[in-house]
Amino acid sequence: MPIDPEAEIEITAYEWVPSFAQGQVRDLRPRWACEEYALPYRVRLVSAVERPAWYYEEQPWGQVPFVRDGDVGVFESGATLIHLAEKGGALPPVGSQERAKVLSWLLAAFNSVEPFVMEFVNCMVFSRKEDWAPLRRPSLATALEGRLKRLETALGDGEWLAGEFSIADIAMVTVLRAIPDPALLTAGLSAYVARGTARPAFQRALEDQIAPFAEHDPRKQKAKAENTAKEGA
Repeated sequence: MPIDPEAEIEITAYEWVPSFAQGQVRDLRPRWACEEYALPYRVRLVSAVERPAWYYEEQPWGQVPFVRDGDVGVFESGATLIHLAEKGGALPPVGSQERAKVLSWLLAAFNSVEPFVMEFVNCMVFSRKEDWAPLRRPSLATALEGRLKRLETALGDGEWLAGEFSIADIAMVTVLRAIPDPALLTAGLSAYVARGTARPAFQRALEDQIAPFAEHDPRKQKAKAENTAKEGA
């Protein structure tokens, strides 16, 4: 579903991020949900470098995503997924085991897997030049592999985590995509991620997230300003 400037749902995203983060920013999650559940949405872009002061009134840490749906504002990507799935009629009934399974796996992605992934990412990417990084990496890899092994066991021969595709899979697939060393993913989890990222809704969400980055690239902006200055000289 194409982005609709008149849509009621508004997703706040960053106008540009460095290349290593492109395709990984968490507004991808509600974008994907909107695409899956045929919910039109519009986008509001903010700077990741100089975040506007007013934005902290909506998102206390100035992070994305923030979703505005009429009079309702939601921050934290997990909360946005629940809200959008409810709106799209994609959550099982309250009190059902099916709903409990979806929500359990949604929170497991963020609480039982993502912290281990992000600590490993920090060591491999953000802090890779620190003296301690090579020493810390093996133990982090071992801890992450343990989490992933349990995840693969739970997934078993299933296609998705909670039966039918759900927001739990949006959460878990986006978490697993962030692992910088693909060798850590088992064959079963690699296939699981491939199934998720092959979905047309994911592809549309990813394309739309990346689209503004070229236009707002600081190097492009600088070159444009320099050319304007030369023309005016």
